[in-house]
Amino acid sequence: MKSRTFLLTLILFLLFFYSGILLASVVTLKSNLDSSKDRSLREHYFIASSYAKDLNALENRGTSTEDGIRSLYRSYFDFYSKQKVILTVTKDGQQLYTDIMGDSGPFPKAPRISKANERLVSMEKLEGKEYISVAGALPAPYDTYTLTYNYDVSNIISSWNQMTVMLFLYGMLFCGLLAVCLLLVLNRVFKPLKQISAASKSIAQGQYENRIEIKGHDELAEMAGSFNHMAEEIQSQMQQLATAAEQKQQFVDNLAHELRTPLTAIYGYAEYIQKVARTEEDKLFATRYIMSESRRLQKIAYRLLDMATLRGNQIELSEVPMEELVREVEQSVFMKAAENNIRMTYEYHFDTLLCDADLMHILLINLIDNAMKACGLDGVIQLIADLENGRKVISVHDNGKGMTEDHLLHITEAFYRVDSSRSRSGGGAGLGLTLCQQIAANHGAELSFTSEPGVGTTAKLIFTSS
Repeated sequence: MKSRTFLLTLILFLLFFYSGILLASVVTLKSNLDSSKDRSLREHYFIASSYAKDLNALENRGTSTEDGIRSLYRSYFDFYSKQKVILTVTKDGQQLYTDIMGDSGPFPKAPRISKANERLVSMEKLEGKEYISVAGALPAPYDTYTLTYNYDVSNIISSWNQMTVMLFLYGMLFCGLLAVCLLLVLNRVFKPLKQISAASKSIAQGQYENRIEIKGHDELAEMAGSFNHMAEEIQSQMQQLATAAEQKQQFVDNLAHELRTPLTAIYGYAEYIQKVARTEEDKLFATRYIMSESRRLQKIAYRLLDMATLRGNQIELSEVPMEELVREVEQSVFMKAAENNIRMTYEYHFDTLLCDADLMHILLINLIDNAMKACGLDGVIQLIADLENGRKVISVHDNGKGMTEDHLLHITEAFYRVDSSRSRSGGGAGLGLTLCQQIAANHGAELSFTSEPGVGTTAKLIFTSS
């Protein structure tokens, strides 16, 4: 593209530049020739008038017309030849006196003048030189004689030719300098385009971090900025896709791991019943374990089904009384809290919450269930619903083991466990907080966690619009 632009621009410039030079030189030549023609007309009129007066004076002194014409011609010719002027006298179309040789020898005939005051102007090539020729009759009574005034303009034409050649030579030099400057300018102009092309190729090859250096504030700089923004968006999206792919792979790996453990146990105890168990007590023990692992598989299936149902679906929100919501949560966790000697406290400082009651119940139960697992025996869990900066916030706080910053980054990932042995023994599948995160997102809420090892963990559900 740069080469085509360079050649097209240079050709157009040369075309207009040399056309301008040629036009200017032609106009200059025409102006000079017009000036010479005007001068020749004036000189011819003056000479013809003087010639007639002098001829009349000679006739008054008794000199014949023919002798007078001849005598005066020699005097006038000698004077004007020094001024690059050649005179010719003709009568009835026949040359009487001339020193001019045309390109083909002496002129056989002179121009005929049909009117008394008529003068003919022409360009003639005489003796290898260019002349402006003005022919006109002498004043009466000598109007049978024609005087031709030939003015040498060879120097004018020669100077014009030299000037034209010099202009074209200087024009070539100027065009050479212009071509170099144009090439430098185009290199600078097309540099961002080259950078964009190179960056595009590198992005196509997977090097998403490449950027274009932005200089100036013109359209090319704006285009480079737009390209950089596009590259950043592509890099961000590719990183998101890579993260999503990694998370999906991790999900599949974790799911396979989660299914392998109960399936192995079920298969093992089924084989134990078939081959080893002899007493009813042995069979009862094995079947209980098979049922326990089956329930665990069922719980995983239900959780995955819940997550699939929530993903991308719109939920119906309504104003739910906090008293009713807290009471249902308290009833759901009462037995498990009593079994583990965990003290539960509930506070709420606003009357209603815009939510889906069933999904919010699931979310709070999961948060409390995780808090119970972290507390163990004799723990304390607080559920507090309050206003913070004008927004409704529900917090679940426990005094359990707490977590490190690294654990906090991953706790909402599917199948992730802080303590895998404790979670499996408690029947957990590692999907509870993932489900909570989805429920919160469907409510337009933010779910965040703060924790300190040995102190406890706080889960906060912040409603951005309720």
